Amino acid sequence: MDKSESSFCFQQIHIDAARNSTDDFNPFHDPHKYQDIQGNPYSGTIVLGFQLECLVEYQVNLYRDAHEEQGFIQEHGLHFSNYQLTFANALLPGEQFWVEIKPTKIKADPPSLSNRVIVRKNDSMVIIGYRRETANPIYVPTNDDIMMAESMPENQLQSVADTRFYLKRKYISAGNAKNFTAGSLCDQYYYFDVLENRVNYPSMYPCSLASCALLEKAIKESYDFLGNPMVYMSHNISVDQRLARSLCTNEELRIVVNGPKIISGEKGLGKSELTRQLFCCLGLIRENLPLYYAEVYMAPLAAIVNSKATLQLPMF
Repeated sequence: MDKSESSFCFQQIHIDAARNSTDDFNPFHDPHKYQDIQGNPYSGTIVLGFQLECLVEYQVNLYRDAHEEQGFIQEHGLHFSNYQLTFANALLPGEQFWVEIKPTKIKADPPSLSNRVIVRKNDSMVIIGYRRETANPIYVPTNDDIMMAESMPENQLQSVADTRFYLKRKYISAGNAKNFTAGSLCDQYYYFDVLENRVNYPSMYPCSLASCALLEKAIKESYDFLGNPMVYMSHNISVDQRLARSLCTNEELRIVVNGPKIISGEKGLGKSELTRQLFCCLGLIRENLPLYYAEVYMAPLAAIVNSKATLQLPMF
């Protein structure tokens, strides 16, 4: 099976559509605030991480359709899409970039499908990683996450339960999802058409709402976004496609954030010596059904810029 590669270019209007539809107020994406970020090495705003991941999801979907792989997924009950993605560099408006989907690797025992994905621009990698379809999730929440989710008050809009946990309630919106999809350079017709009664939310739309929960948690903790900015290093995400395909407009999504957990750097070939912060995000719908679980790894921008460590990939 041949690989697939397509070229793209974001403009600020795409970033605005994505950040507005997800309530992502990170100053890195704001054309009025990015220059106020201390030590910012970028000459402009940067594309949202989840925005790029939505494009990756869409391109893999197109590849699966073109190579008639949906039948294998249905036959073997591969209900979970799993993403393991590392951010190697930032992408700015006006920069041409390419998304490459490597040929599918099919395993029979246990059944699975996987594709290596690469997002690159002229001078560097932007994202590298995998998407895998499996019968069970690769990434699962801890018992602490589950217990905290079950104990959250029914009528509470948002809550800092202790220094680690935060609850954010959002509502699934077709309008926001369409804007997020279009802002991610995806064809929204693939997911939505009112006349054809097609409402099929891309998986990365509810996942992307975790960004707002993370930012609000930081505000509650008086975090200095301009003086000590944090950036994504990697995302590990598992999505239950049975629930993702059944999402309804105006449905409540509860996002439980747990963190940060400090992850010490590792020495050795292909490893990062940078200390990272891990935030675990659990997205729940209906009767506490886990729609997705995401492990979000971050690090201070200053530490990445100043690091002379041998990294898995060239960083910012």
